[in-house]
Amino acid sequence: MLFRESAKSIAARTLDSSLYLHLTEQFVHMHGYRPGAAEARSWERSIPALTAALIDAGLGDVEVLIEYALPLNSKRADAVLAGVHPDTGEPSYVVVELKQWSQALPDEDDPTLCRVDAYSHPVLNPIEQVRRYCEYLVNFNGAVAEHGHRVSGVAFLHNATEFGVTGLREIERDGHGLLFTGERRGAFLDHLRTKLSDRHSGARAADELCDGVAVPSKQLMTVAAEEVRERTQFVLLDEQQVAYRMVLNAVQKAKNADRKEVVVVTGGPGTGKSVIALQLLGELYRRGVPALHATGSQSFTKTMRKIAGARKREVQDLFKYFNSFMTAEKNSLGALICDEAHRIRETSANRYTRAALRTGRAQIDELIDVAYVPVFFLDEHQVVRPGEMGTVADIKRAAARRDIPCHVVPLDSQFRCGGSDAYLRWVVRLLGLEPGEPVVWEPDDRMQLLVADSPQQMETFLEARRAQGYGARMSAGYCWRWSPEPKPGSPLPPDVVIGDWARPWNLRGDRSVSGAPPAALWATDPAGFGQVGCVYTAQGFEYDWSGVIIGPDLLWRGDRWITDRTASKDPVFKKSTTDDDVDRLIRNTYKVLLTRGMVGTVVFSTDPETREKLRQLAGGSTRSPSPSDRFRPLRSPIPVAARRASCMDTPPPARVTRALGDRPRVHAPAAIGSTGLACPE
Repeated sequence: MLFRESAKSIAARTLDSSLYLHLTEQFVHMHGYRPGAAEARSWERSIPALTAALIDAGLGDVEVLIEYALPLNSKRADAVLAGVHPDTGEPSYVVVELKQWSQALPDEDDPTLCRVDAYSHPVLNPIEQVRRYCEYLVNFNGAVAEHGHRVSGVAFLHNATEFGVTGLREIERDGHGLLFTGERRGAFLDHLRTKLSDRHSGARAADELCDGVAVPSKQLMTVAAEEVRERTQFVLLDEQQVAYRMVLNAVQKAKNADRKEVVVVTGGPGTGKSVIALQLLGELYRRGVPALHATGSQSFTKTMRKIAGARKREVQDLFKYFNSFMTAEKNSLGALICDEAHRIRETSANRYTRAALRTGRAQIDELIDVAYVPVFFLDEHQVVRPGEMGTVADIKRAAARRDIPCHVVPLDSQFRCGGSDAYLRWVVRLLGLEPGEPVVWEPDDRMQLLVADSPQQMETFLEARRAQGYGARMSAGYCWRWSPEPKPGSPLPPDVVIGDWARPWNLRGDRSVSGAPPAALWATDPAGFGQVGCVYTAQGFEYDWSGVIIGPDLLWRGDRWITDRTASKDPVFKKSTTDDDVDRLIRNTYKVLLTRGMVGTVVFSTDPETREKLRQLAGGSTRSPSPSDRFRPLRSPIPVAARRASCMDTPPPARVTRALGDRPRVHAPAAIGSTGLACPE
């Protein structure tokens, strides 16, 4: 939290004008930079309004926690009031969301959103905002995990009139979210008196809350056990089951012997890493083991939340990011499941991290320290950014420094790319990621490979596949600059220009613009077709047909590949990034893009010599794609059909699946359970 004192102490600071200076000083100390103008205005106007209300209510001894940071999360509540309940004598907490708005209207399509003149887009209704803060606090702070009744929430719009915001109250339904205006200040004071005693100090209750361990509550784990297991009923095969059992056995041994273990599960695209991760999560919750799932990708985490927590919003909060554990207690979790662990960074600190936490501590150490059994699922060939440290060697070294046993389980069988091991081998040999020269592709009945003469031909072909009920996306190497995001209603800038063909990149932000989905949903929203995806939005996802544009950063010259770092526009490449690292990361980028397709891949290179080499290596697939082509179903529909099972309610014998939300396609019933996911690996 930023600052903590009793209400009467803070009120005194507002009178001598020292509060703002003190908060600013604390903010700079914690974050290393000065607060923004909006935040400063809130402190100058909203905090005094809140403390004045507490004083007038006779609650001067209530403890006020300003800018309270939610556990394992970057979000902060404006204030938490800590005290004693006047009837029960138990600790009592009121989460407060402060707004300076004078008026706001509920969004006509969704009352949990609202529209305020100061913003060009809808924002969260403050009732919904504070309700979510309350639920999250109960779910993750051990001090209140078994005492949810101790937490309530209010939104205090001290500048607003009833007429200006009354429509927002449409969603008031429980004590976790009530709205009060300046016009109903008396009612606000009465409400505070029902939650907080005027005869006791709130210091001890505040201490309890601050000392609460950040772990999932038992209630949340019970809900998650049902939700995750219900939506991830997959049959694990061979080494998948071995990996699953090894993790469960490691957790049991760690519990019995009070001894940590590290498990690393390695495998290429589509080997079922994320399926095992979700199966483990559900089983651990069923056993009552506190566990969390973490990744380093916003797109991937949001999709996992959607898959596993679509019906239970609180379950979504069990999916974290790798940088969520900077302040977590050691061994506070039974297990931490690190998916896409090849995206682990050198450190969790960024420009927003407060100065006190910029210790230089390695992110991999934070992940190992927080759980008795940290589990890492990774594919070393998917490291695509400088500073990503998720390799088996890195994890082994970190474990060895702590004298922790480290077990590695390889996954070989794969279920992406039509289940074609031959195609994956062709890709890694093509790009020189394994020893040996590139080989000519020998067509099998599992995966289609085509080389396009132009991006127009590729796009037309993919459009025709979508008309047949398949899902499709186009992606490219990062060889074109990315324009600033346009204003709502404006067309997307056509940044990817090849001759007279031009298309926009996928959006970078968290909101839809001009019909295009936000970045995190590009791979899963049917409106993503028409924008060109980059590796950061494609990584971890799959679609039926994948169109891949190889840009001028990867060229075939003579008898080898040449990487041209000057052709890359990726801002993650710095002058300090070595040529060897750039070469490796560019090749890994195209490995990721070339392995997104489930049914087929169409590849195009902007360089004629490279395009000709691809035609030679494509062997029997040198024919150019035609829109009129129709492809028979793969010999076994299991990989595609079963992957969709987690997102569907339709039971066998026939199953209608949606290819990333595009048109439905009917598959015969799968003979085995799922070995993959609808969207993520």
